[in-house]
Amino acid sequence: METLETIQPYTLNEEEEKKEILRQYRGLLRVLKQKMKPGDKELLRSAFEMAVNAHKTMRRKSGEPYILHPIAVAKICVEEIGLGIRSTICALLHDTVEDTDITLEDIQREFGAEIAKIVDGLTKINNVIDGNSSIQAENFRKILLTLTDDPRVILIKLADRLHNMRTMEHMKREKQLKISSETIYVYAPLAHRMGLYVIKTELEDLAMKYMESDTYRYIAKKLQETKRERTRYINDFIKPLKEKLQIAGLDFDIYGRPKSIHSIWNKIKKKGVSFEEVYDLFAIRVIVNALPEKEKEDCWKVYSIITDMYNPSPDRLRDWLSNPKSNGYEALHTTVMGPQGRWVEVQIRTQRMNDIAEKGLAAHWKYKEEKDDESNFDKWFNQIREALTGQDSNSLDFLQDFKTSFLAEEIYVYTPKGDVKMLPVGASALDFAFNVHTAVGIKCIGAKVNHKLVPISYKLKSGDQIEIITSAKQKPTAEWLNHVITSKARTKIKDSLKEEKRQVADIGKGVLERKFNSINAVMNAANLEEVANFYKVASTLDLLYDIAIRKIDLKELKEFTIHGDKLIAPKAPKAEEKNEAQEIKPLSKKDTELIIFGESSDKIMYTLANCCKPIPGDDVFGFVTTGEGLKIHRTNCPNATRLLANYGHRVVKTKWAKNKEISFLTGLKIIGLDDVGVIHKITNLISGELKVNIAAMTIEAHDGIFEGNVKVYVQDKEQLETLVNELLRLPGIEKVTRYDTE
Repeated sequence: METLETIQPYTLNEEEEKKEILRQYRGLLRVLKQKMKPGDKELLRSAFEMAVNAHKTMRRKSGEPYILHPIAVAKICVEEIGLGIRSTICALLHDTVEDTDITLEDIQREFGAEIAKIVDGLTKINNVIDGNSSIQAENFRKILLTLTDDPRVILIKLADRLHNMRTMEHMKREKQLKISSETIYVYAPLAHRMGLYVIKTELEDLAMKYMESDTYRYIAKKLQETKRERTRYINDFIKPLKEKLQIAGLDFDIYGRPKSIHSIWNKIKKKGVSFEEVYDLFAIRVIVNALPEKEKEDCWKVYSIITDMYNPSPDRLRDWLSNPKSNGYEALHTTVMGPQGRWVEVQIRTQRMNDIAEKGLAAHWKYKEEKDDESNFDKWFNQIREALTGQDSNSLDFLQDFKTSFLAEEIYVYTPKGDVKMLPVGASALDFAFNVHTAVGIKCIGAKVNHKLVPISYKLKSGDQIEIITSAKQKPTAEWLNHVITSKARTKIKDSLKEEKRQVADIGKGVLERKFNSINAVMNAANLEEVANFYKVASTLDLLYDIAIRKIDLKELKEFTIHGDKLIAPKAPKAEEKNEAQEIKPLSKKDTELIIFGESSDKIMYTLANCCKPIPGDDVFGFVTTGEGLKIHRTNCPNATRLLANYGHRVVKTKWAKNKEISFLTGLKIIGLDDVGVIHKITNLISGELKVNIAAMTIEAHDGIFEGNVKVYVQDKEQLETLVNELLRLPGIEKVTRYDTE
């Protein structure tokens, strides 16, 4: 388990460096040994030499030779993703076109068109996702367009991101935050959707290590402390099972795997429990070696043996044998009551299923030939292609659409004939209608779910059977966009609304044409653009539409002047304030150092964000908004990931300086036993002993348990932590947690 220890400085001399580079390259050859065909070794050597020469003067932030990064990425591609020789060559060369004198033509001449195309895709991704000046959400579509050309582009990029996350200690804090946020926002969900669960888990843990380092350290320490006791429990759980499985004649492996730090933290937050109360800190995994035709049978046999011995939780069975996930994942998951009254999660899968779970897409290709029908993964991939080709290239909400449509968990629903359809969790009856066919979606007026009438906004659940009701008179409205989450439905609704808008705009065109004639102006594209700019509308279509619905009355048109064929607008009306997503001027170097409540606090105007209410000592960053100046957010704020991932160029480095004169309002939720005098004890400790001012306090008691909300003024995080610890020492107090005050 990685911790946040201080990293040793890099100290190798030139001779030692050469030896280290060769040692790493030989390590790469060793893991590739099984995949080598005649001629491959020479090709790899050429790629390695080309990369070494191209990067020879370059260093990483740690001081080590840059070439060690492409070698490490190549090794991840082979060992952890399961890719082959061609992908290894691409990984070795992935930064050459962008960072060195090597051109795509050089790569094509040496290694052929296929490798050149993948390297080109990787170069485009780097330009899009790592460019500080652009908003990633606007450009994310370009990345996905390269994905649909060749999925290996994304797989190699995931390996690149994983290695960067593993070696990020030497970067500046704000860069660590930005890269971690992008990782959580885009790369971890993408790895999950590609079936790379191990990589997804590590990316989440590494991002948490930088974004919420205190919590990360705390859980890592707790896991270390409880390791021996956990191992003993796993052995006690497994021992009797092993015997039963052997008697049944099954060939299997059984072992316990610890849950990731990130997933434990999610459980603590979601269930509102302490670390000690999270029982499923590990999962038991049973891997069966089964013949292809007996896979399902053997998995259910294992399930039967386990549930004979330990009682299962009826609502925790997940059957991905009958309906595999779209990324190819197949398994049986169940939760059973183990010794000492503890719930234990058990995952059952075959060796083939385990390969797909560990290696995702690459293993999916390996086993693909065995199936004749179109696999779920291919269906998912085709959906992405369809969504991309139908999308507006400058769509600002594309990333959000993509995340909800393609990176979400899935549900399985049925058509009236019993065909299975996969949709993301949260999909509505209207999403299903568009999934069946665009024509069905456009005319949808309602649905029957399990033979009961429901509205188009009805949220579907796994196992629902849906029949869509249509009407020839139905037309999509803007409100429909609130009822759908799939990319296909959103795109088709927007297309339909745009078409309707065009028809209305034709009326506006006639009105404008008459006005143009009255002032002897020519109706051409340039003049339309001039009028649109004057009225501050996004496009000429919006202009004509607004004229048709009389939102724009064109009375200012007589103030325009004409030079030849060209219309020239008078001084424009006052511009409306820019919206949040627009580009703003990046901060100059001298502005990037900010001390909150230090010497410069009187020179820089800022506000503390209401969404997370930071106090001194919290890990924070500054964010430049367009209307409200500088706002200070906590790094674990609900909005932090989105802001850091999409608007990294607006982030300002911040740190706290002590200022004992200023107090900050924050809230504490206290839960405990409703005992006589408990309120007096709490108020006496806060106000009397610790001299902390109470702003408000509410206490509610039910059935012997009380829940209190106390708003207090504190000077910094340190004082707040002291207060929390002292409250927890009071008899009968079970739990004290911070919450963000309104």
